[in-house]
Amino acid sequence: MKRKIAFLMSSLLVLSALITGCSGQTEKQTTASQTTAAVQTEAQTAEVGAAPEESAADSAKSQAPAESTVPAVETADTPHNGEDTGAQTAADTDETTVRVGAMSGPTAMGMAKLMSDAEAGSTEISYQFADLATEASAMVTPLAQGELDIAAVPANLAATLYSKTKGGIQVLAVNTLGVLNLLEKGDTVSGIQDLAGKKLYATGQGAVPEYVIRYLLKENGIDPDKDLEIQWCADTTEALSYLKESEGAIAVLPQPFATAAMSQIENLRIVQDLNDAWAAHDTGCEITTGVTVVRTAFAKEHPELVETFLREYAASAAYTSENVEGVAELTAKYGIVAKAPLAQKALPKCHIVCLTGDEMKTALEGFLQVIFDQKAEAVGGSMPGDDFYYGIN
Repeated sequence: MKRKIAFLMSSLLVLSALITGCSGQTEKQTTASQTTAAVQTEAQTAEVGAAPEESAADSAKSQAPAESTVPAVETADTPHNGEDTGAQTAADTDETTVRVGAMSGPTAMGMAKLMSDAEAGSTEISYQFADLATEASAMVTPLAQGELDIAAVPANLAATLYSKTKGGIQVLAVNTLGVLNLLEKGDTVSGIQDLAGKKLYATGQGAVPEYVIRYLLKENGIDPDKDLEIQWCADTTEALSYLKESEGAIAVLPQPFATAAMSQIENLRIVQDLNDAWAAHDTGCEITTGVTVVRTAFAKEHPELVETFLREYAASAAYTSENVEGVAELTAKYGIVAKAPLAQKALPKCHIVCLTGDEMKTALEGFLQVIFDQKAEAVGGSMPGDDFYYGIN
């Protein structure tokens, strides 16, 4: 009898432990789902100009260049590939495959050479590149759920992810500066300072292009709500139709679409690179279109891999500037830009960089502040802390 009672008691204890464990697991899954949903909602207003333009590319192939889908990253407390998150040996770290995501368009251009080297097996570490995303919101779930370790994303989406994952994302590098150009089908303006009383066609309402345009207009003494008419277009296809139909039309478009438009519309010219308009004012920062981010947990677990990635990515970005024709072929091969000839013309105007450390923070922090001052939700509701910037003590 005593043996039966002891057996029953031990069975009950085991059953109780199993029920408790299942409950904890369900709660953790629910929390992760809620975080992902919250970030996905914010991403609808957090996308940079490149995202809306890229999503229009497929329908505009005959009129404007295309841009293209992606997987992503886990939250800070999620183990990578199911492994223990405790201390690992250098050998274990070296064997880990780094999962990388990017969007089609300028923010992925600097990765083209790295993608080619990885395919050839000539990189120091192993990479797995996800399919390219066509819009920023497609990056949210993969990053938040840990399907990617490193990704190239819009700058303000990185800030939003950092906020919603409670520090689960860090910025490794700025990869792309401004890609917006002021264009005119005529010869009546010489810069953004001449737009008072004009009609301006633009894309990216409620996203980074709008914040940049409004900021620059105000810096030039032009009230964006009273002193000119801004017609916001749903995508570049719509903007191109207006440029074709209207004599003297003026627009702000991102690269590589600005370059594509010039090949299709007679007398359309680039009036001003908005990076130059930005530099004319003492902002202390740069227009920052894209950044490369890492999961904070991954950076802590695999510091050697992160440092190796940064070294190889910096070399890839430098190669992009030094070998435009070769990189243009690679961007077409990997679907980053629709066609190599277009990429070759547009690449020098896309300002591909690899800014890290203090240089990264200087370029990015002030730009995020400009966006925050106009719409806090576009950067996650609050400015990121210093721990947002990888390598900054």
